[in-house]
Amino acid sequence: METGMLWFDDDQTADIEEKVLRAAAHYTRKYDQSPNLCFVHLSAFNGNGKYLVKKAGGVNIRPSRSILPDHFWIGMADREEELR
Repeated sequence: METGMLWFDDDQTADIEEKVLRAAAHYTRKYDQSPNLCFVHLSAFNGNGKYLVKKAGGVNIRPSRSILPDHFWIGMADREEELR
């Protein structure tokens, strides 16, 4: 994903899926299209994000070392990312 929206959510009472759904709702309102991919910090996967993929609604959630904790890089997957 080359272009996306960076979202911050440090709500300790919400789980990762709820946070991604909030980010997706804002993205949809702002860009008038629904996102399908969100990168999050490894800690969202209990520090072990290798080979894990979660889903919230229609958004695939993937871990990334380059995303800060409580931040969400959300947008539309590139063609190559859809194939993975």
